Amino acid sequence: MMRLGLISDTHGLLRPEALHALSGVDHIIHAGDIGQADIIPQLRQIAPVSAIRGNVDIDAWARSLPESMTLTLEGRQIHVVHDIDKLAIDPAREEIDLLVFGHSHRPLVEVMEGLMRINPGSAGPRRFGLPVTLATVNWTPNGPEHPEIRQLLP
Repeated sequence: MMRLGLISDTHGLLRPEALHALSGVDHIIHAGDIGQADIIPQLRQIAPVSAIRGNVDIDAWARSLPESMTLTLEGRQIHVVHDIDKLAIDPAREEIDLLVFGHSHRPLVEVMEGLMRINPGSAGPRRFGLPVTLATVNWTPNGPEHPEIRQLLP
């Protein structure tokens, strides 16, 4: 089993609370709107990182990041896209086990048609009166288990 840390919408702010909440995870997925070039290297001090760019990631440092990605961990597929409305694949056809997205800043864990979908919310500056959050999930040979939205600030 692996423990995954899911983070999104840092917008250039990597809070100490986020670093603490991610300590001990085996892999981190950043679902875009990173905001600053130094965020990913800081996360890599905790665990390997897979990251995509979001709509605010327009500077030169972000150009090498994909707009979406599918990665395989422990023989299972995770698809990551920043804005769920721009999902360009059919998760069922691609045999995706977990869909991770961001953009709305609204944390969400749901299962739709057998597919777990997680938006970890925004771990960066508080916006729209929404909570500051990230997510963790256990990654097993059977797929994602025990997802948790973790609120970073009261």
